[in-house]
Amino acid sequence: MNKRLRTGAIATAGVAAVAAAAILLPNANASTDQPAALKTFSAHSATQLATSLKADLKDNGAGWYLDSSKGHLVMNVLSEEDAENVRAKGAVAKVVHNSMTALKSGTKTLRETAAVPGTAWAIDPKTNKIVVTADRTVTGAKMAMLSKATNGMGKGMVTVKRSQGEFKRFDGGDAGSTSGGAAGSAAGGAGGAGDAAGGAGDAAGGAGEAAGGAGDAAGGAGDGGGAGDGGQAAGPIGGSAIFGGNARCSLGFNVTVKGAPAFLTAGHCGNDSKTWTADQGGGQPLGTVADSKFPKTDFALVTYDDTAAKPQSAVDLGNGSTQEITKAAEAAVGMKVQRSGSTTGLHDGTVTGLDATVNYGNGDIVNGLIQTDVCAEPGDSGGAMFADDSAVGLTSGGSGDCTAGGETFFQPVTDALKATGAEIGAGGGDDGGNGAGGNGAAGGNGAGGNGNGAGNAGAGNAGAGNAGAGAGDPGAGAQDPGTGAEDPGAGAQDPGTGAEEPGAGAQDPGAAGGDALN
Repeated sequence: MNKRLRTGAIATAGVAAVAAAAILLPNANASTDQPAALKTFSAHSATQLATSLKADLKDNGAGWYLDSSKGHLVMNVLSEEDAENVRAKGAVAKVVHNSMTALKSGTKTLRETAAVPGTAWAIDPKTNKIVVTADRTVTGAKMAMLSKATNGMGKGMVTVKRSQGEFKRFDGGDAGSTSGGAAGSAAGGAGGAGDAAGGAGDAAGGAGEAAGGAGDAAGGAGDGGGAGDGGQAAGPIGGSAIFGGNARCSLGFNVTVKGAPAFLTAGHCGNDSKTWTADQGGGQPLGTVADSKFPKTDFALVTYDDTAAKPQSAVDLGNGSTQEITKAAEAAVGMKVQRSGSTTGLHDGTVTGLDATVNYGNGDIVNGLIQTDVCAEPGDSGGAMFADDSAVGLTSGGSGDCTAGGETFFQPVTDALKATGAEIGAGGGDDGGNGAGGNGAAGGNGAGGNGNGAGNAGAGNAGAGNAGAGAGDPGAGAQDPGTGAEDPGAGAQDPGTGAEEPGAGAQDPGAAGGDALN
């Protein structure tokens, strides 16, 4: 009897031990097998980790992108084993079919067999495919050629979509025109305003809020400040209008080359003219082209004629303020970006593809571009694309406009810097009272020029040098107070006519100094 009791006790103890193990073991497994927590990345930190993972994955990596809505880095891999390594770093792993080697081979096939004007393509890591875009001119035999090439690559490799617009470069064909908005004034600033602000040039103090087109843009205000503190710039900056021959483009980023001041713009702009000015009449020289590359790539380096110039490293935001630019950054699919140009001012969007090729026609084929859904229009070429304080791209071309939308392609700034030996920044400019003197949003039309011009002056640069004329020559800003000071509605009370409603400039192109662009 006692033996039976002892046996039962042992059996009961055994069952209890097994039950305890059943409780403990899952918990133990959970603690050792639980994947690393997903991390949140900025565009910069995502790029750093992605670069490291690419080196580790080698041929087993298939691109990456930033899920900007969640801040997650998504890395494409070819096997579950590689996925585990990615997850261990806090990134999202996505097992895909097409390797990056295969995708790049596909783009080479397209270049060789489908060089059709009006087409563009880029690798899209989100779909793990090559996305080909055909504009409205691709019909008939051209569409048949494109379809033959893409069909031979298989649906799992390539996707074809149509654009309602037409791929073109975004340089303005008429130097006298300023079709629009916030930065349209930049064109009119020096050209249309001429002596409108009274020729006081560097005077910084002056016309104050009333004389300007955008808030305290016009005279800038004695407390204007420099790019670093969000005030007005003292000279041409990213998004400012530049003129060469019969062309109008936009300045991209101020740089230095061996200590000398210079700026970057689009290569097709550099091909348009050897010399560039801040006004359409040529009375305010800026610089001379030192290097220009187009097609294949699309950047130009222009050295300032005044070797003592210290233009600020900043971008015009079109509302009387600026964004300081301190460095250059690689683009990433999913990255949120902004673009500033002399026709349409400031617009934002997202990077949608990398290593893009676009065929503008007439043999003008450019490779290695950044594809985005940011809009742009003629005259915006060369303008700055940036993310916070980082320079990212130079506006090349695309389709559509800022009414209907479209695709825009950008030359990577990092490639342009490497090729020219330039560095971001050009001396920092003045931080104090000179704020509005060089780049007041009012443009030359702001103070004593033309009320409408001032309204469109969101990104004016050249004329802004005269816009702050109030301080140096009070009469300059007051010669026609109705257009500026007494009618601030043209700019200060309704800054949207310049920055938020770019079309306003186009409706009254004379206000900015010329005919509207086609």
